[in-house]
Amino acid sequence: MAMADPDLQEIHDFLVGLAEKAGSMITSANPSTVDTKKNSSDLVTETDKAVEDLVSSSLRTAYPDYPFLGEETAKSGRLTDAPTFVVDPIDGTTNFVHAHPYISISLAFAHKQKPLVGVVYNPFTQHLYTAIKGQGAYLTAPRIPSSFPEGEQQVLSTYERRRLPLRSPPPPLPDLSHALVAVEYGNERNGNNWDCKLNTFSALGRDKSLNGAMVQSVRSMGSAALNMCSVARGDIDTYWEGGCWAWDVAAGWVIVEEAGGMVVGANKGEWTPKVDGRRYLVLRAGAGKEVVEEFWENIQGKLVYEDTD
Repeated sequence: MAMADPDLQEIHDFLVGLAEKAGSMITSANPSTVDTKKNSSDLVTETDKAVEDLVSSSLRTAYPDYPFLGEETAKSGRLTDAPTFVVDPIDGTTNFVHAHPYISISLAFAHKQKPLVGVVYNPFTQHLYTAIKGQGAYLTAPRIPSSFPEGEQQVLSTYERRRLPLRSPPPPLPDLSHALVAVEYGNERNGNNWDCKLNTFSALGRDKSLNGAMVQSVRSMGSAALNMCSVARGDIDTYWEGGCWAWDVAAGWVIVEEAGGMVVGANKGEWTPKVDGRRYLVLRAGAGKEVVEEFWENIQGKLVYEDTD
């Protein structure tokens, strides 16, 4: 018997509830056991593993026919055409270890290698980003009253759901000299990709008289999923990344696209990147193809990952 088509709204609602449960685990945890994977910049805690166990067991109970691709248990970072849950239990583990509250749980549902549902939740700020393909992207966050009538008790914050991007219509981005750009070091700290990143960072910041892009500034915040959500919000203009995996970007991908942004490849000419391709350039609504091409012209070299090339 043929498998029924996925109910995207049902999956969305289930993932939101799961993100909130996982968020409670994260905020109550103390990351006392910290291990390294690839090197000292590539960390994993017992909380990463516990959250992935919670998420995987919950999803397998509710959706036993759908495969699961999670950061801490995946043998491969590659997606197939099968309906698949794609999960990063803590995106921003280094921030988590340092008690820096820029972390998220990233939950996505993909089919035929395309993200269709995305949920990204920062439990410390209680910012919840969600999207369903074709239905828009949203931020649900606390709305804290700025003043209170004299003599009355403080009212607990309520939650407000706003469509992304937050500025509508989004302002145009004429070129990179007007851009706030997100980048990340990643955990590959030598070789071609490291050199490409450092030289590109320099070109982005350099004065135009020295053939640079002279972007307004650069941010490196430590969570791919939240970086993508900042692009969807509209307060980061572009995000250039190499070395991430599908679980880092799948949820943010659909959130960005549903907010009117676009995802292309990190290297020149990569107009149709794969979710598991590990190279991404993300742009907010209001940034056109001319900004993509200008960014590509400032890339110094080429990002290459053996497991995708």
